[in-house]
Amino acid sequence: MEFILFVPILLFSVIVHEYSHGYVAMKCGDDTAYLMGRLTFNPLVHIDIVGTVILPIICVYSGLPIFGWAKPVPVNPFRLKDPEKDMVKVAIAGPLANIMLVILSVLFFKLIISVGFISSILPMALVSKMMWYFISLNVILAIFNMVPIPPLDGSKVLAGFLPRHLAIEYEKISKYGFYILIALLFTGGIRFVLLPPFYFAIRLVEIFLKL
Repeated sequence: MEFILFVPILLFSVIVHEYSHGYVAMKCGDDTAYLMGRLTFNPLVHIDIVGTVILPIICVYSGLPIFGWAKPVPVNPFRLKDPEKDMVKVAIAGPLANIMLVILSVLFFKLIISVGFISSILPMALVSKMMWYFISLNVILAIFNMVPIPPLDGSKVLAGFLPRHLAIEYEKISKYGFYILIALLFTGGIRFVLLPPFYFAIRLVEIFLKL
């Protein structure tokens, strides 16, 4: 039942993440995602069999926090106005979108608690669980995607700030990035990457809700 509740939250969160990449890319001069019909909130065009279906199921059965990703939106760096700087903007747009969703959901949750409106429609325990899923998932998405391992967003952000010769050397590990991520997932090493900043962020949320 919890997994069923989690699926629409996961879909919405990863779609907003990818939409933000495409939207910022278009604002920076590359309308590839728009022309390919990817600048939409239609979930059918964003579902990735691994990131949106298989990985969440693996997380459920392995005890990891549930997370995943949607099919990446296409970005052509050569169509951007300033490829090096704009790629950083495009890459960071996704994690920032997840952070904005966390902020908005915390404010919304605090509002409905204060007015007591939702309790007359849905059980408060159910609403609290759904909001917890929404907040924790988007925190994980923001943190996970900023890990500087290709093809995650953090690798593009880091490459954008490195001197060009170092960025070229760094990008050579991109062909190994997927295998590194898989190894971290199946060995449990990803916990050491995700959990410390996750617990810190969730603690901040809890403090804010008590204000």
